[in-house]
Amino acid sequence: MKKIFAILLVMSLLLGALSGCAQTPQTPQAPLNVATLKGPTGMGMTQMMQDDGTKYSFTLSSAPDEVTAMVISKQVDIAAVPVNLAAVLYNKLEGDVRIIAASTLGVLYVLENGESVQSFSDLAGKTLYATGQASTPEYILQYLLEQNGIADSVQVEYKAEHSELTALMASGEATLGMLPEPNVTAAMAKNADLRIALDLTEEWNKATQADMVQSAIICRASYYDAHKQEVEAFLKDYAASVSFVNSSVAEAAAQMETLGIVPAAAIGEKAIPNCHIVCLTGEDMHTAVSAMLDVLHTANPKSVGGKLPGEDLYAA
Repeated sequence: MKKIFAILLVMSLLLGALSGCAQTPQTPQAPLNVATLKGPTGMGMTQMMQDDGTKYSFTLSSAPDEVTAMVISKQVDIAAVPVNLAAVLYNKLEGDVRIIAASTLGVLYVLENGESVQSFSDLAGKTLYATGQASTPEYILQYLLEQNGIADSVQVEYKAEHSELTALMASGEATLGMLPEPNVTAAMAKNADLRIALDLTEEWNKATQADMVQSAIICRASYYDAHKQEVEAFLKDYAASVSFVNSSVAEAAAQMETLGIVPAAAIGEKAIPNCHIVCLTGEDMHTAVSAMLDVLHTANPKSVGGKLPGEDLYAA
C-alpha cells in the first residue's frame, strides 16, 4: 500500500506540474529597437515602420548625434547612421560595432541660382553654403575640392540644419549650396530659378572609381553575436521595404510624409529616384563600404575615428 500511495503521489505531482506549465502564457518576443534618421537614411525603412510595434520599435531622429547616444547607451539594437559614423563608433566602442548593410549611396547635389557652375572647377573663387559639417558630406566635399585642386579657393560656410539651408536657397538669400535629397527637391519646388549644377555622386565616381556610400545599418557586435536570427529577419524585411520604396514611389512617399521622414509626399515622390536607396549585404557591402572608408581615411583620419576599422566591422 505504501508503494502504491507513493506512486500515486508522484503521479499527482507530475500532473500538477504539467498543468501549471500548460497554463503559463508564452512570453512574447520583445520588438527590436531601431533608430534611424529623417531623409534618405530613413527612407528604406518606410514599409517596416508601418509595423504595429510587434516586431519593431522605431525612433526617428533629425541629428546623427541623437542616434550615436542611443547606440552607445544600448537603447537601440539596430541603427542607420552615416557611413563614417559607423567607423567612428567602431573605434570608440573598441570594435563592438558591426555593419550589417549599406543603405544609401550618393544623395548630395550642388544647387545654383544661376548658370556660372558647369563643372566642379567652376566653384573656385565662390562661397558655397553646405550642411553636414563633421559628417560624411563635409569629408566628401573636402576630398573633392582637394582632388580638383581648388580647396584653397572655395569658401565653404556650413549651416547646422538641412532645413535652414533649404530655406535660404528657396528664398534666394543663398545662391550656391550643397544639399542632400530630399532637401534638393524641397528647395527647387519653392524656387523655380534653382537648378542642379553638380551631382556629387558623379564627381566622386570620377575622382575615386568607387561607389559613394553615405549610410549604413549597424548593430552592436555583442547584440549581433547573440541575435543573428533576429538580425537576418530584420535584413530580409529591410530588403523588402527597399524594394517597395523603389518600385511603389507614390505610395511610399505618402507613407513617408505620414511618418515624418519627408516633409511632404510630393517632395518624397520626386526625391526617391535620386536617393539611391539600397540594401547591400555580405561581400557587396564589404567592398563598397571599405572602399569608401579608405578614401575618407586618406582625406581625413578623424572622419573615421582616427584609424581604419578592422575587418570584423563587416558582418559576414
